[in-house]
Amino acid sequence: MLADAPGDDRRGLALVADLLRCPVTAHEEEAPLAADPAGRRLECGGGHRFDLARQGYANLLGHAQQANADTADMVAARERFLGAGHYAALTAAVADRLADLPGRAAVLETGAGTAHHLAGVLSGRPAWRGLATDVSVPACRRAARAHPRLGAVVADVWRPWPVRTGALDAVLAVFAPRNAEETARVLAPGGVLVVVTPEPGHLAELRADGALLGIEDSKVERLRAQLAGRFAEEEVVGVHRVLDLDAGATRDLVAMGPNGHHLGAEELTRRWSRPTRTTLQVRVARYCRTG
Repeated sequence: MLADAPGDDRRGLALVADLLRCPVTAHEEEAPLAADPAGRRLECGGGHRFDLARQGYANLLGHAQQANADTADMVAARERFLGAGHYAALTAAVADRLADLPGRAAVLETGAGTAHHLAGVLSGRPAWRGLATDVSVPACRRAARAHPRLGAVVADVWRPWPVRTGALDAVLAVFAPRNAEETARVLAPGGVLVVVTPEPGHLAELRADGALLGIEDSKVERLRAQLAGRFAEEEVVGVHRVLDLDAGATRDLVAMGPNGHHLGAEELTRRWSRPTRTTLQVRVARYCRTG
């Protein structure tokens, strides 16, 4: 069993390769992927092969990365901000919603970014494995190093996932899009989905001047409509903290989200050059697969 310490980045993906299916044959029949003996590629019985990047991830996207995928600068900002522990209470709330999973659970985080939250879930649970997916290559490059029992693949949340049917015990979506159909498919019977969404007061102080994107008023209702017929809401908790951030952390918080696509370094420095007090206010909901 691997210790919870950094090692060969490719080992994490080899540990979770049995959870994956070939994206090329997914529409015809489910062809499992496996790591080759040298641990340098994934391959299926049909002869399709996917190289593992030296940073430890595999690109199973099948098309060019979208323009809205997180950039390397956005990923670096997220790594700095989350690594400083500002969202530790959020990560803990997600982990608590999974406390009753089986002893050898397999957990996927979709839209994982740096996989910071998934790595937090795996910590202290030595038999659990994690799989991170994101459409961003820079994000998966970082996610592959997040934890020794975690593998990362580049994949599109809105296309059929390169994950075997019924292979997972839990799926996480932290500020990420949800594909209800694919989530239900990859979860084993009794599997759970944990979704983190912002509440109206989330980062309200930073949104006050209109510089940041707003929060949709009907977000919870839309989420419930998306999951209806496939998932039942079991538990909801709120996480509410006041964050005292220096100027650098404030800029990272802004830059690591969608605003990072249209706010450059000069604009970030101009707008946020002093310490800031803002609010972390999110909804953490657990759903059980029903259909």
